[in-house]
Amino acid sequence: MRFRDKIAVLTCTCFVLFSEILAGQQLYGGKQHIWKPQQDEVYPQEVAEKISTKKPVQSVAELNGTCYVVLDGKLQVLHNGNLSPEPSAPSGIQKIQNENNSLWILTSDGIYLRKESSWQKIDNKEYVDICTHNEAVHAATKNQIYRFDGKKFINTKPEHGYYSSNLTMVMEDGTQLHADPVELGPITEIESYSGTLYVLRPGQLVLFDGLVVNEDFIDWGSLPSKNTGEMLSLGSRLFINTDRGLAVLRGATLATLKGEDGLPVENTSCLTKGFDGDVWIGTQRGAVRMLENEWHYFGAGLWLPDNNVNDIAAGDSVVYIATDGGLGIIKYKPFTLQKKADYYERHLEEWGHKRLGFIHTLYQKEGKWIREISDNDGGHTSPYLAAMSYKYAVTGDEEDRKKAVDAFKAMIWLEQISPVEGFFARAIYSPGGDKDEMSKHGSGGLPAKWYKTSDGKWIWKGDTSSDEVIAHFYSVSIFYELAARGKEKDIAKEHLKRIASYIIDCGWVLNDMDGKPTRWGRWNPEYLLRPYGYVDRGINGLEALAFTKIAWALTGDEKFKEGYQQLIDWGYPENTLRQKNVFPPENIATWDDNHAFRSYYTLLRYAEDPRLRNMYLRSLERTWEVKRMEQIPWFNFVYGAITGNDCDEAKMIKHLREWVLDCTEYSYQNSHRDDLFVESGYFSYEGGRKRISPREMSVKRASRSPIDLDGGSNGKRVMEPVGFLRDYWMGRYHGFIEAPTATDSEFISVKRNREIQKGAKPYKGEPRPEIF
Repeated sequence: MRFRDKIAVLTCTCFVLFSEILAGQQLYGGKQHIWKPQQDEVYPQEVAEKISTKKPVQSVAELNGTCYVVLDGKLQVLHNGNLSPEPSAPSGIQKIQNENNSLWILTSDGIYLRKESSWQKIDNKEYVDICTHNEAVHAATKNQIYRFDGKKFINTKPEHGYYSSNLTMVMEDGTQLHADPVELGPITEIESYSGTLYVLRPGQLVLFDGLVVNEDFIDWGSLPSKNTGEMLSLGSRLFINTDRGLAVLRGATLATLKGEDGLPVENTSCLTKGFDGDVWIGTQRGAVRMLENEWHYFGAGLWLPDNNVNDIAAGDSVVYIATDGGLGIIKYKPFTLQKKADYYERHLEEWGHKRLGFIHTLYQKEGKWIREISDNDGGHTSPYLAAMSYKYAVTGDEEDRKKAVDAFKAMIWLEQISPVEGFFARAIYSPGGDKDEMSKHGSGGLPAKWYKTSDGKWIWKGDTSSDEVIAHFYSVSIFYELAARGKEKDIAKEHLKRIASYIIDCGWVLNDMDGKPTRWGRWNPEYLLRPYGYVDRGINGLEALAFTKIAWALTGDEKFKEGYQQLIDWGYPENTLRQKNVFPPENIATWDDNHAFRSYYTLLRYAEDPRLRNMYLRSLERTWEVKRMEQIPWFNFVYGAITGNDCDEAKMIKHLREWVLDCTEYSYQNSHRDDLFVESGYFSYEGGRKRISPREMSVKRASRSPIDLDGGSNGKRVMEPVGFLRDYWMGRYHGFIEAPTATDSEFISVKRNREIQKGAKPYKGEPRPEIF
């Protein structure tokens, strides 16, 4: 070919590439949208602390920042995370309570008031409850109510006895005549509401105005159960907990809050006023925080030492929860989402999730934290590579780019370690450096395939699957567009070209070292369009279209143009329309949703043909509608970035705020809850009974299903929080999330301590070979 012909071809190729890349960049940042950017405002982030005890914590109170608990009838004080006895306190304690900014102790032989550092016995009677009414402390025995005058308790019983609300007892002069005296008791609880004292008897609520014991003041409604517990007055409402829901008195109406109203557990045991106009509810299956339009559920594992809650006390931005297994402490600290992202990056460093550029889950082995060499080290590193690429595009910080480059090198290494060009490893194991054991099982229960390098320094895992393939194309292409420079761009293009070319050359399958297709690396019609693989025809076809299209877009190689056309001729675009399986249950795979949205995000950056793009968008619309009820930012941000449509963006901010800081995989249970219903405005296509908040489960990898009600690993695993990092920085890059308006470092970052090592010990094996 003559020189000027080469120039012409090169110019044409560059024009095609420029057009394709420009289309991708326009989708990234230039598309008009109707979704609204969300502010990253300072919000209260929950932080959990647990103190286990051998015996149940019976009661708890807080005064001036100090927590007091009753353990085995004796008072203990919380100091620096430890409980210590208070010798001066009485024994046989049944209840401790902060009333009118003073501490009171109720025992079987009297009531005590804390004055300075000692306890003063005020009365010898056995009191069952205490409250503040008309600015004075009132205490109740089983039959009478007494008012504290500052020195002693005075009986409030009228001189001539109580009056009844029964009008047939009223004489002409206004007095009453009773065959039997009117009794106020038996009293279990008292509370002041709207200027009046209310008395709770077993299964009955009565009103006491100082003279009349009124049993007939409720015009509408009744208690949902005779098994009643405590009362709490808050504003216009008086709450009464029962074993069948929360009764709410407003005026003369007694209504009930149940599971269908959002109450997670109807069998309630205690009530406490929170620190922000909220109500805390104890149950036999955890604690509940009730806000104006939200319910927060806190179960055993992450939040509490035990599910059976006996008492709750609230301080300044902190709540203390007494359980049968110890004391649960939930603190609320000021955070922004940017600060949370910084916290999670620090977590990755302190806990040792990083190794040789890869991201790893940790698990316990003989009491030590070990990095797991998994089936999907590339797939687990992929969202981190995307996250750091997004972050660098937002911040321009070279440190962020270095993190992206390090992860990129790890992804490239997976292909370079294989002697077959285009075939790449699932994971790489160091015999001298890794503490984990090489897994014996591979995909679909087949034996694992491990291969030694020629120098014997490394062992790498084959049987690579389709999810690993799309993970490479998704994340490496994002790195290429947002963070790569110079030769890094060439290497990224070459990496994707080699993999796509190998798959096409193998007949649209991924051949292993033995020349046979891997278990799941199949995109050929012989597999997808026949019964054996028919269920995967949509998702695998979508993947093939995505990686072939982007290989063509980035390289301009006619081989990929022809391959893309071949997929079209086989009807793969039509198969994507219903790629999301919703029935039967055995065909629903939550990880396929990740693969699908990686594919959509990759394919639709470059798909320009109107007819094909129309099909891909219809496929996306259908898939997103199925996943919408889960309210996962990853799915919604992909949908919003591609279409510009509204994507429940406000709820995505809420979702990210609900991620817990502790990444330990504690076991969690939600299947027992009474509020298992799908939120109004959504529909469950996959059989999910409820979308579970991230607050109510353990941290999960990337964007796994929030409709799995129970799960966790009993605290034996620590999950890498890269799903949050990817979602947050993607949101920032596309404009779904605005930068925090707060500028104080306290609200946008966390401090680093390089000497802290909480999880797996640093890797000390063979260093990663030079990649480029």
